[in-house]
Amino acid sequence: MAKKWILRRYTTTAAADGIKRARGLMANPWQRLLGHIESVFIDHACFRLIYSNTFRVSDRMYRASQPSPSHIRAAAKHGVKTILNLRGGRDCASYILEAEACRAAGLTLVDFPVNSRDMPRKDTLLKARELFRTMEYPALMHCKSGADRAGFMSALYLFVQEGVPLETAVKQLHWKYGHFKQAKTGILDYFFELYAAYNEKRPIPFWDWVERIYDPVEAKASFRSREWADTVVDRVLGRE
Repeated sequence: MAKKWILRRYTTTAAADGIKRARGLMANPWQRLLGHIESVFIDHACFRLIYSNTFRVSDRMYRASQPSPSHIRAAAKHGVKTILNLRGGRDCASYILEAEACRAAGLTLVDFPVNSRDMPRKDTLLKARELFRTMEYPALMHCKSGADRAGFMSALYLFVQEGVPLETAVKQLHWKYGHFKQAKTGILDYFFELYAAYNEKRPIPFWDWVERIYDPVEAKASFRSREWADTVVDRVLGRE
């Protein structure tokens, strides 16, 4: 059974790589067709076209899964000025289509990669602080599914930029968005829990804690996920 699963996965990966090589930069109609096939079936846009997992975080911020060109056009009509791409720039048809749609709609596309299964890096957190201060609003942030990285950054944004209490902000990491706290992605919840626990005993401003106390390596070593949840997130849902 395991051998069949490995063979099937290898065959699927090989086919996906072949499509990616053939579509190139999607410069002609044939390559664009392959790019759309890649986006819809390999990057799972087929599910996001049915349910985009789009929610309003605040008056100035929205969160969503990877947007299609039609989603980007709709966001522009609703006044969105900036798309914050938490997947980062990558060789992916969905990204090529996203960049094209943003240019066509006059939106600023900001590539800001964030991890979903690792403790947030200090430099990423500090760059996010500056980004929140300087980006043009309203904005929409997204990852692939809109569950984990979008949830973490939405919570961080509400807490550090809009002054929402932490216990309220962290509700952006919730199962209703598709987030599993029990899986490896729960490390994002754990980050906020570590600050809350430290702050309760020795009150300290969040950014002081990040710069002086927070140790990503030590924090990751103390985190534990549950195997059943990892199976759901990694194998069943195929999350990044």
